[in-house]
Amino acid sequence: MTFGIQPIHIVIVIVVALLIFGPKRLPEMGRSVGKAINAFREGTREVTDNLRQEVNGAGAASAANNPAMINPVPANPGAAVPAQAPMMAAAPAGNFCTQCGAANTAEARFCNQCGGKLPEKTINPSGSSPIGEQS
Repeated sequence: MTFGIQPIHIVIVIVVALLIFGPKRLPEMGRSVGKAINAFREGTREVTDNLRQEVNGAGAASAANNPAMINPVPANPGAAVPAQAPMMAAAPAGNFCTQCGAANTAEARFCNQCGGKLPEKTINPSGSSPIGEQS
């Protein structure tokens, strides 16, 4: 059983509670404890949902609030805009979780955030390094 509690321990706790509170107040106490637990769960669920909305909506909200990010207009409309070379981002080292996207160490087999199993690294026939990574 959970926390090493055996059925006999539960029976003893119920008998003691019955002796202390009496048979009339015991159901009332059980209801109030149940309502408190449900209220706590609902509160934590709301906080979690609000936090997820803030994190997920932060990038979209900042772009929506800043019109220059949506449709950038040069300061001098007659001047030519210099072409910028696209920046190539270096491939980050480590494993990324397919479920939550969290970064993990290269040796990790399970995600350090959600606990999900990380994808296996594919090794090329020579066995020197994973496919797609350059030494």
